[in-house]
Amino acid sequence: MARGRDTLKAAPRVEFGSRTSRRLRRSGRVPGVVYSGGSEARPFQVAEREVRAVLAGGQALFDLELEGAKRVPVVVKEQQLHPVRDSLQHIDLQEVKLDEAIQAEVAVELEGAEVSPGVKEGGVLEHVTREITVEALPTEIPERLVADVSAMEINDTLQLSTVAVPEGVTLIAEDPEEVTIATLSPPRVEEEPEPAVEEEAELVGEEGEAPAAELVGEEGEGAESGDSGGE
Repeated sequence: MARGRDTLKAAPRVEFGSRTSRRLRRSGRVPGVVYSGGSEARPFQVAEREVRAVLAGGQALFDLELEGAKRVPVVVKEQQLHPVRDSLQHIDLQEVKLDEAIQAEVAVELEGAEVSPGVKEGGVLEHVTREITVEALPTEIPERLVADVSAMEINDTLQLSTVAVPEGVTLIAEDPEEVTIATLSPPRVEEEPEPAVEEEAELVGEEGEAPAAELVGEEGEGAESGDSGGE
């Protein structure tokens, strides 16, 4: 929040339709729309690498500078990604007033995992909730929230209520005690398959013993030989 806001420079978009949008994407540009309360929505186009660079900065609030118009503060309203390539397909922005509170999604990051007693014992740390909605003035929206897991032991659960938020920022959750940020489970032990004792015994029986029918046959042949010899 201390550094200046990033600026995204874009050009107005005057042609519409799916064919036009596909042509834009093939050229490395992304179609978008900026909305403003009470004003007409303004379509624009922007280089995908530039908008991704701004979004990667982590700031919820940045400026949009459309050719021929003044720079305005905006937040991301919605973005659409390609289901396979993960490329940005479309982005909607919302113009905001700096003196009016807004709601925004903020990333939750885990800190201190390397010194956690449970992790040192081989426990499995799972990051359950990665984003949370907050409300604040646009200039006070934090880039991220930090959840301290350094004291977690095996079978511990970390709730949203334990996460510190900056002054002026409100968590939007019905009950922070019910929102799980992270869990630390016991080590996963892979069960070794039990030796097939019964199967081995069956194999030994098949190889070391003759079938009962054969034994009966052999005894019968011996008896017949003895009888003929007597005759």
